[in-house]
Amino acid sequence: MPIIQPARPPARRRAGRRAVARRATVVAAAAAVVIGALAAPAAAATLRELGTAAGKDVGFALDPGRLSETQYRQIADAEFSLVVAENAMKWDATEATRGQFTFGQGDQVASYAAAGGKKLYGHTLVWHSQLPGWVAGLSASDMQSAMVNHVTQVAKHFAGKTFAWDVVNEAFAENGARRAESPFQQKLGDGYIETAFRAARAADPSARLCYNDYNIEGVNAKSDAVYAMVRDFKARGVPIDCVGLQSHFIVGQVPSSLQTNMNRFAALGVDVRVTELDIRMSTPSDQAKLTQQAADYRKVFEVCNAVARCQGVTIWGITDTYSWVPNTFPGQGAALVWDDSYRAKPAYAAIQAAFGGVTPTPTPTTPQPTPTTPQPTPTTPSPTTPPPAGACQVTWTANGWNTGFTANVTVKNTSSTAISGWTLRFAFPSGQTVTQAWSSTVTQSGAQVTVTNAPWNGSIAPGASQVFGFNGAHSGTNAAPTAFTLNGAACTTA
Repeated sequence: MPIIQPARPPARRRAGRRAVARRATVVAAAAAVVIGALAAPAAAATLRELGTAAGKDVGFALDPGRLSETQYRQIADAEFSLVVAENAMKWDATEATRGQFTFGQGDQVASYAAAGGKKLYGHTLVWHSQLPGWVAGLSASDMQSAMVNHVTQVAKHFAGKTFAWDVVNEAFAENGARRAESPFQQKLGDGYIETAFRAARAADPSARLCYNDYNIEGVNAKSDAVYAMVRDFKARGVPIDCVGLQSHFIVGQVPSSLQTNMNRFAALGVDVRVTELDIRMSTPSDQAKLTQQAADYRKVFEVCNAVARCQGVTIWGITDTYSWVPNTFPGQGAALVWDDSYRAKPAYAAIQAAFGGVTPTPTPTTPQPTPTTPQPTPTTPSPTTPPPAGACQVTWTANGWNTGFTANVTVKNTSSTAISGWTLRFAFPSGQTVTQAWSSTVTQSGAQVTVTNAPWNGSIAPGASQVFGFNGAHSGTNAAPTAFTLNGAACTTA
């Protein structure tokens, strides 16, 4: 049986900066031994680069107020391809007073994601916690109206920016029953979850709609109940596209049935993702705990990589300094990948190692100097020269619903010459349109689509690949493109 974590208080507000009284207990030499033993495939590759090459999101929970801290910002910029608001999009942050919406901090998160080419994941529309007091005091009819209006206004505000939403969060108790303390459950009964999902689809037809919860990572009574709900929704046409497994774990307690559980949800026709990963320990930390933590992080990423419909892993923060864990579980902490001093723990190399066999092109970290003297005329073809016909391969995968879809595209350089800067062109056969792109810039004229690289993924070494994607809309038919050119040369398709 999977090990059930102790129930945690529902609110995960950001912790204030704690006095740095937690001392580092692993000396650099010991940490180096642990990291070296993990044999990461490419020490210079960031988590973002590795995830992008593998077609998986690597995300983090952002408090926009921390972006002014240099080390926080540097890690956030370099290591992640997805961002989720830690608190800025929750009900108490967006509608503290009925009918009065404030999106300032949420807009900061959205702007940060857009500026850095990161996907934006919305969290969360309906949750019994971090809920303004006025909601619980409403009558049933008023609560229904207020909930639908909240979902509608927030989802519409961020439409075109968020590619997915946690529509309903933590609706089930550990025994699989609906959560009795939720005001929504008390006043509206089981139907409120379906109502929220239908309202979210109406408000933003292009967004992926997810149910999110903790202690549903393994096969147990709670995950069985969520599974039954998703199966029922899919059978009746209730819009649901994905299930989020929060994954607030304790060292040594990653459920052995994690992959089995992911696969059974995927078999229902929904995506899965790890949405709030952290792995806590009794503090202070020591070498043995950090080694086990590293193995646990690696296992979670390896399982996601092994499940085709696992879209990625989001870590619930960057540095232990701001982790929610110590304030909620006294005597526990050190749950994240970077410590209080922003030093990467062994878990960082463990995550790299989980992407074994992936060989991304590292993102340049400094601009190239402008030549001050005339450069000799090259005697060999420029790396921007189009590859010969057939020297590129495109893999297209898409998940569709009603009138929307999400596409992930992998472009592989099958030639012996490196590509520096790329433009992919194709035509939609069914009148589809692109609504939001990531890891690329997309323009469209009628059916013709032109995709150019983002600043960090323009180079494709021989045999290597780059991955980008986008959300799109269709009118009922969503046939895949059949012909692609890369820098003007025809590609094969996989």
